[in-house]
Amino acid sequence: MANDPTLSLDDFLAAVPERTRLIGLDLGTKTIGLALSDLGRGIASPMETIRRKKFTQDAEQLLKICADQEVGGIVLGLPLNMDGSEGPRAQATRAFTRNLAQKTELPITLWDERLSTAAVTRTLLEADSSRAKRAEVVDKMAAAYILQGFLDRLGHMGLGS
Repeated sequence: MANDPTLSLDDFLAAVPERTRLIGLDLGTKTIGLALSDLGRGIASPMETIRRKKFTQDAEQLLKICADQEVGGIVLGLPLNMDGSEGPRAQATRAFTRNLAQKTELPITLWDERLSTAAVTRTLLEADSSRAKRAEVVDKMAAAYILQGFLDRLGHMGLGS
């Protein structure tokens, strides 16, 4: 896609410094779920959920977290439709990514997040989590699900821990 700052998997991995964490983002309209990898990039852990305000404030908060956690790259969930096409949410994610790339040198890649929220919600339902508790954790859990999928792919490529 023209003017797309996101990197292919190979270019992303080449740009991420060794022994740094990756941060996974589940971008919603009201919140951004965050997850962090370990230094070996084998395990994704849910971190927190940011309440969205304005883009500039969201980006500043996110980049401060990246600096504090010594993050080397950003993995952003791309919400594709089930048939693989891109709808309005995917376009909004790409716009967020373009804007974020103008504010940071951190490499950014997109990762197919189809069914991540559904899978996490199902897991929380099976754990008999209350509706309030699910709402509180689903975004950061979805971010961890997205990031873990990415880390698992690296592991299958022989690039994980």
